[in-house]
Amino acid sequence: MSVTKQQMIAPEAALIGRATPIIPSVPHAVNGTPLDDMLPAGLDSIILGMGCFWGAERLFWQLPGVYSTSVGYSGGFTPNPTYEEVCTGKTGHAEVVRVLFDPQQISLETLLTKFWENHDPTQGMQQGNDIGTQYRSVIYITSEAQLACINESKARYQQALAEQQIERAITTEIVPAGNYYFAEDYHQQYLAKNPNGYCGLGGTGVCLPPQLSS
Repeated sequence: MSVTKQQMIAPEAALIGRATPIIPSVPHAVNGTPLDDMLPAGLDSIILGMGCFWGAERLFWQLPGVYSTSVGYSGGFTPNPTYEEVCTGKTGHAEVVRVLFDPQQISLETLLTKFWENHDPTQGMQQGNDIGTQYRSVIYITSEAQLACINESKARYQQALAEQQIERAITTEIVPAGNYYFAEDYHQQYLAKNPNGYCGLGGTGVCLPPQLSS
């Protein structure tokens, strides 16, 4: 494995990409919701990266209150990349899950608990044996209102790691969401279509402590 795959590509060195986007051709394979850029009224969204996006997507589509999920690429420079291009490390994109949720039914705090506890956010440009910038831990926020909750939960999880003698710093990239590019059809809800397929999820074994009552 080349060490360069663990170094973020410079924008000027990134692959050129293309003007034509990948548009999912079928609805969500589990709940039948449309896979498009629309955000239905009353719903919120967030984009999360936890390594390989197959297992991460299944984690979230199973949660009550999650309206829909999709997998894609975000955080990099190449417009409308293919999976093969992302795997080169020359796009800057991470593999991510876009989660559409009803905040009246499921809280951002609940989503973040699943996020922190089901991967290792201290590993930098990898997740387990999956090595490269595409596997980095990321949270791409879709509103400023999300930021305080995310930063507070990150601080709680960092403290919980320290209390379990895990001294590594959380490396999760937390920034406003940029362009989100859908992945190819065969990646969408991959583990619903291939139940015995690869799932790279694996946490630290440390739970996120609950929020303190005000």
